[in-house]
Amino acid sequence: MQTSEFAKMWSKLSKDYKLHMENELAPALTESQLTVLEVLSGQERMKPSDLTPLLATSPAAVTMLLDRMEKNGLIQRERDLNDRRIVWVSISEKGKNEVSRGLQIRDAFLSGVLSRISLHNQQLLVYLLGKITA
Repeated sequence: MQTSEFAKMWSKLSKDYKLHMENELAPALTESQLTVLEVLSGQERMKPSDLTPLLATSPAAVTMLLDRMEKNGLIQRERDLNDRRIVWVSISEKGKNEVSRGLQIRDAFLSGVLSRISLHNQQLLVYLLGKITA
């Protein structure tokens, strides 16, 4: 089993990705904010509780993240008209622009990494990662 070698390579790739994303997204966006915006861009609106499992964090951390995002104009919050206990979160125009920018940054990094191997090996890598993350 190649666990030690896999761990080294996975760690290096993860660190390189995280550093690249932090540097390129700053100061307007964080990686967690990009994740929220990406999810919201595919939805009309969502409840904060729906975001908690996607971010693998606590409800309090999601609330703090959404507070910062709202303050920066990336999202909008509104109370439900029928049930004031429910708060809906939606992406703003600024958020749409930032998610587009963030996805371009991410895709450029991953394209650069994947360009080092053939298309066949890219497909094989995606297949194998799918097997171990299922």
